[in-house]
Amino acid sequence: MRLRAARLFDGTEPRADPVLTVTGERISDVAFGVAAPDALDLGDTTLLPGFVDAHVHLAFDASADPVAALAARDDEQALDAMRAAARTALLGGITTVRDLGDRNYLALRLREEPGPLPTIVAAGPPITTPAGHCHYLGGAVEPTPEAMRAAVRERAERGVDVVKIMASGGRLTPGTRQDLPQFGEDELRAAVEEAHRLGLPVTAHAHAPQGIVNAVEAHVDGVEHVSFWTEDDVDTPSPDLVRRIVERRIAVGATFGLVPGPGRADTEGIVRRMPKIVGNLLELHRAGALMVLSSDAGITDRKPHDVLRHTIVMAGELGLAPAEVLRLVTEVPAWVCGLGGRKGRLAPGFDADVVAAEGDPLADLTAVHRVRAVFARGRCVSRW
Repeated sequence: MRLRAARLFDGTEPRADPVLTVTGERISDVAFGVAAPDALDLGDTTLLPGFVDAHVHLAFDASADPVAALAARDDEQALDAMRAAARTALLGGITTVRDLGDRNYLALRLREEPGPLPTIVAAGPPITTPAGHCHYLGGAVEPTPEAMRAAVRERAERGVDVVKIMASGGRLTPGTRQDLPQFGEDELRAAVEEAHRLGLPVTAHAHAPQGIVNAVEAHVDGVEHVSFWTEDDVDTPSPDLVRRIVERRIAVGATFGLVPGPGRADTEGIVRRMPKIVGNLLELHRAGALMVLSSDAGITDRKPHDVLRHTIVMAGELGLAPAEVLRLVTEVPAWVCGLGGRKGRLAPGFDADVVAAEGDPLADLTAVHRVRAVFARGRCVSRW
């Protein structure tokens, strides 16, 4: 199969008149300005690498109360809903997702299905404290080094791709607090050491300033949200902490992005805090932190499973250059998810994950809302 479009973008500047050749599930050739009468002509579109959303929750259905909705479903019903969520993501151009918290390892079951689905990187139930954030997903353990090591071993035996730990509380779990850590540095370090011994990366949900510090000192591979949320406001990271995050190449998961319009009420001061949260993330990015743009899809009715395109547009509105924004949802998260060299670019040898967006996203990032075709591992899953 060969694809022709007006432009192709793969991390630098767009190039005109591309012809992309797909053989099986891989890209076999990319040429420009060549005759290809047999190519599928996608018109005035730009070919982009399939988007990679490095933080989703397929088990949450992006309803007004996703926790209650999940609790009302048995595992087979939940798996059906997760399959639908994954297909929503795929039709939005998201060809790879990293599921950072499911129930009963359902994302691992979905990962093995033939599709058409995105490529799924799965964590299973996140490790949390008894009654801690997302404890209802089944990952609660006692906060001791021994229990943490055992929890990591269980996940490795199940076949997870990444270990997720709730280093602080979160909004989806009444009784927990975002501004307080759930595990100390010793417990987190034990989990990281065991995971690394078994060849697995660790990423930590961390809102609380001390939770972020604990995760960084434990040498996690990634921190999610990184809001520096305090009881009344938002803290500012110290220069030393920023330096350690940058030097250790700890991936920072910036999970902003919402569908515009009414939705879940802002009962916890999110809107008031958001400028400072975003400011901290931009400062980390300017300092050289390894950052990815992701979505936390599924956790509210304003975060459907194709919400990443709104994250892309919002990042541009915050001042990031379009080329950089696109790299932060393609090549960079592919490496963070352990799929570098296979995902996130349009080049020979890479998986044929391709999005055709109408117009030129380098001139207007809202082009990502106008997805005209999606190919996942060489298979056309959507075409206008």
